[in-house]
Order: sequence, then structure tokens, then C-alpha cells
Amino acid sequence: MGSDLLYVYAIVRPFAEPLPAGVCGLDGTPPRLVEHRGLCAAVSPVRAEDFDATPLRDHLEDLDWLAATATTHQEVIGALFSVTCAVPLRLATVCRGEDGVRRLLDSGRADFVSALERLDGRVEWGVKVYADTGTAPAGAQPTRARPADGREYLRRRLVQRRSREEVWRRADALSRTLHTELSGRAEAGRLHRPQNARLSGEPGENVLNAAYLVPREQSEEFVAAVRDRVPDTDGVRVELTGPWAPYSFAGEVAGEAGPDAEWET
Repeated sequence: MGSDLLYVYAIVRPFAEPLPAGVCGLDGTPPRLVEHRGLCAAVSPVRAEDFDATPLRDHLEDLDWLAATATTHQEVIGALFSVTCAVPLRLATVCRGEDGVRRLLDSGRADFVSALERLDGRVEWGVKVYADTGTAPAGAQPTRARPADGREYLRRRLVQRRSREEVWRRADALSRTLHTELSGRAEAGRLHRPQNARLSGEPGENVLNAAYLVPREQSEEFVAAVRDRVPDTDGVRVELTGPWAPYSFAGEVAGEAGPDAEWET
């Protein structure tokens, strides 16, 4: 490809099982492993005109390019996670050649080994709570298209505001209770910033955006606990996603490229 740049997806231990058929990296071919002192980095060669420091900064402002790169990044990590424990690295971690990858493995070795030991046999579950403040309360009577006068208009506005506040209050109370209970069932929990509805495309206001680290064999119980808490009420929605590779719990120890990487973003 006319470049010695290697894109690094994740750190794993050596393994023999093949990746699922059809999994390709950013170069259109299956990722390969660079092994060094008992650790492996899953990599793909990438073009300098896309991933050298200057063009990469420009590309990260291109949402379409960024989305396509992130999708491939996640697909590769998911494929690795299906056959072994993987410590995901941050999007767009790039090293110059295999020597750069080995320096990355050396500089982060203690953290990588610790993360692999801690994450082995664990999965990540995501839980979100949404408040749909545009939902009419149960039993509400349909209103005429236009208020009869100014007093009715103000009354409607007051009812709508109180309804929105009540929906948000219920969603907030559920979020607090749910997070406390699920944190007790998980080995670790993380609260992420609520998602912007305009970016996520999801209806309603995101009140809780949390991730939980759960032993794989306890996933069924964890899922049942979430479903038991799904509210039978208008305007409040719970979303469960997973199981995922433990992205949220790798970053604290090994989610960023080390100082020996050529660059990182």
C-alpha cells in the first residue's frame, strides 16, 4: 500500500482459533497479529494519505469517514472478542511499522496484561433509560386543534409542562434505582454522558447511559434483572444492548496508545 503505517485495533494474547469468515480490516483484508513477548496487537496496514498525522486530523472532522472507520474498528474488535479476550484500543491508534507496534506493546505491557486478566471472561452490557416527554399521559383526553381562548391556551401549556416534568421525574427515579441495583450485580459500572437525540436518532431524552462489566456466565441473570425493571408506564423506556467487548472498562488501563506510538488521536 506504499506505507509502513499500521492501524492497531486491540491487544490480545496469542491464539490459534481463526476469526469468523469475512472479517476484514481497513485495508479490505483480514487483520493480522504482531506478536511480542507473549502479547499480540491486531493490525492492518493503512495508507499514509489517510492516516498520517495531518490527513488523519482532517479525516476526523469528516463524519462519514469517521463513521465508516469506527464501524470497521468495532467489527474487527467484535470478531476478536468472539474467539479470545481482547483489550480494545482507541479509534485511530496508528504506529509506524512493526517496530512501532512492539514499542506500544512494551510501553503499555503492564496495563495490557492487567486488563486482559481483569476482562477475561467478562462482557459489557449497555443500559439506557429514555424519557419521552412528548408522550401524553395515560387517560388524557384529546384536545381540540386550537384553544378556544388565551386562558385555555395557558392551561394546556401548564398541563403539558407538568406532564413533561412528571415523565422526566419517573425516568430519573428509575435511572437511579436501576443503576444502583445493576452496579451491585456487576463487577463494575460506568456512567457515560447522556446521548444527544439529534446525533443518536433515538426518540426521547436520554436520562441514563450506563455500561456494566458482567461475568459471561452471569449474563442471563443480569439481563433478567434489567427486564424485571422495564416500566409499565407511558413515556419511560429502557433499552438493553450487548453483550459487547468491554470497551468501557478497557480505557482506564489500556484504551489509549502509549507514548511509543508514533501518534494517537
